[in-house]
Amino acid sequence: MEDIKRETITVEEFSKLDLRIGTIRSTSAIPGADRLYRLTIEVGDEVLTTVAGIKRAYLPEELVGRQVVVLANLEPAKIKGITSECMLLAAKGEKITLLVPDREVPPGTPIG
Repeated sequence: MEDIKRETITVEEFSKLDLRIGTIRSTSAIPGADRLYRLTIEVGDEVLTTVAGIKRAYLPEELVGRQVVVLANLEPAKIKGITSECMLLAAKGEKITLLVPDREVPPGTPIG
Protein backbone atom coordinates (compact mmCIF):
# COMPACT_ATOMS: atom_id res chain seq x y z
CA MET A 1 0.00 0.00 0.00
CA GLU A 2 1.36 3.40 -0.92
CA ASP A 3 2.27 5.92 1.74
CA ILE A 4 -0.52 8.50 1.78
CA LYS A 5 0.24 12.04 2.91
CA ARG A 6 -2.82 13.30 4.72
CA GLU A 7 -3.94 16.86 5.02
CA THR A 8 -6.03 17.35 8.12
CA ILE A 9 -9.35 19.17 8.25
CA THR A 10 -11.35 20.52 11.14
CA VAL A 11 -14.63 19.12 12.38
CA GLU A 12 -16.25 22.31 11.07
CA GLU A 13 -14.82 21.65 7.58
CA PHE A 14 -16.04 18.04 7.68
CA SER A 15 -19.51 19.19 8.73
CA LYS A 16 -19.79 21.07 5.41
CA LEU A 17 -19.80 17.75 3.53
CA ASP A 18 -23.30 16.53 2.74
CA LEU A 19 -22.72 12.77 2.61
CA ARG A 20 -25.90 10.80 2.01
CA ILE A 21 -27.18 7.47 0.79
CA GLY A 22 -28.50 7.55 -2.75
CA THR A 23 -30.24 4.97 -4.91
CA ILE A 24 -29.13 4.73 -8.53
CA ARG A 25 -32.21 5.05 -10.77
CA SER A 26 -30.60 5.00 -14.22
CA THR A 27 -27.23 4.42 -15.84
CA SER A 28 -26.24 5.25 -19.40
CA ALA A 29 -23.02 5.21 -21.38
CA ILE A 30 -21.64 8.51 -22.61
CA PRO A 31 -20.78 8.46 -26.34
CA GLY A 32 -17.03 8.68 -26.88
CA ALA A 33 -16.18 8.07 -23.21
CA ASP A 34 -14.73 4.62 -22.49
CA ARG A 35 -14.71 5.04 -18.68
CA LEU A 36 -17.75 7.20 -17.93
CA TYR A 37 -21.39 6.63 -17.12
CA ARG A 38 -24.13 9.19 -16.65
CA LEU A 39 -26.14 8.20 -13.58
CA THR A 40 -29.27 9.58 -12.01
CA ILE A 41 -29.37 9.09 -8.27
CA GLU A 42 -32.32 9.52 -5.93
CA VAL A 43 -31.14 11.34 -2.81
CA GLY A 44 -34.19 11.90 -0.64
CA ASP A 45 -36.60 14.23 -2.39
CA GLU A 46 -34.01 15.14 -5.05
CA VAL A 47 -32.77 13.31 -8.13
CA LEU A 48 -29.19 14.26 -8.95
CA THR A 49 -27.09 13.56 -12.03
CA THR A 50 -23.46 12.53 -11.87
CA VAL A 51 -20.77 11.50 -14.31
CA ALA A 52 -18.66 8.71 -12.85
CA GLY A 53 -15.58 6.90 -14.13
CA ILE A 54 -16.79 3.42 -13.15
CA LYS A 55 -17.62 1.93 -16.56
CA ARG A 56 -14.70 -0.52 -16.51
CA ALA A 57 -15.73 -1.87 -13.09
CA TYR A 58 -19.52 -2.18 -13.41
CA LEU A 59 -22.12 -3.07 -16.02
CA PRO A 60 -25.12 -0.71 -16.21
CA GLU A 61 -27.53 -3.42 -15.06
CA GLU A 62 -25.39 -4.01 -11.92
CA LEU A 63 -25.89 -0.40 -10.87
CA VAL A 64 -29.60 0.34 -11.26
CA GLY A 65 -31.30 -0.01 -7.88
CA ARG A 66 -28.03 -0.13 -5.97
CA GLN A 67 -27.56 2.11 -2.97
CA VAL A 68 -24.36 4.15 -2.84
CA VAL A 69 -22.69 6.84 -0.78
CA VAL A 70 -22.70 10.26 -2.46
CA LEU A 71 -21.30 13.69 -1.76
CA ALA A 72 -24.50 15.59 -2.46
CA ASN A 73 -23.28 19.18 -2.14
CA LEU A 74 -20.41 19.11 -4.61
CA GLU A 75 -20.20 22.18 -6.81
CA PRO A 76 -21.69 21.23 -10.21
CA ALA A 77 -19.22 20.69 -13.06
CA LYS A 78 -19.67 20.08 -16.80
CA ILE A 79 -18.17 16.76 -17.91
CA LYS A 80 -18.61 15.71 -21.54
CA GLY A 81 -21.40 18.29 -21.80
CA ILE A 82 -23.30 16.84 -18.82
CA THR A 83 -23.76 18.75 -15.56
CA SER A 84 -22.49 16.50 -12.77
CA GLU A 85 -24.15 17.49 -9.49
CA CYS A 86 -22.75 15.00 -6.98
CA MET A 87 -19.96 12.46 -6.55
CA LEU A 88 -20.08 8.73 -5.88
CA LEU A 89 -17.64 7.59 -3.22
CA ALA A 90 -15.47 4.63 -4.13
CA ALA A 91 -12.30 2.88 -3.08
CA LYS A 92 -9.53 3.05 -5.65
CA GLY A 93 -7.48 -0.11 -5.87
CA GLU A 94 -6.84 -2.67 -8.56
CA LYS A 95 -10.54 -2.37 -9.25
CA ILE A 96 -12.84 0.52 -8.34
CA THR A 97 -15.23 -0.49 -5.54
CA LEU A 98 -18.27 1.61 -4.67
CA LEU A 99 -18.93 2.42 -1.02
CA VAL A 100 -22.34 1.05 -0.12
CA PRO A 101 -24.41 0.69 3.06
CA ASP A 102 -24.49 -2.78 4.59
CA ARG A 103 -28.30 -2.74 4.66
CA GLU A 104 -30.95 -0.80 2.76
CA VAL A 105 -31.92 2.59 4.13
CA PRO A 106 -34.16 5.33 2.73
CA PRO A 107 -32.54 7.37 -0.06
CA GLY A 108 -31.31 10.66 1.34
CA THR A 109 -30.30 9.21 4.71
CA PRO A 110 -27.46 11.41 6.01
CA ILE A 111 -24.05 10.01 6.89
CA GLY A 112 -22.14 11.55 9.72
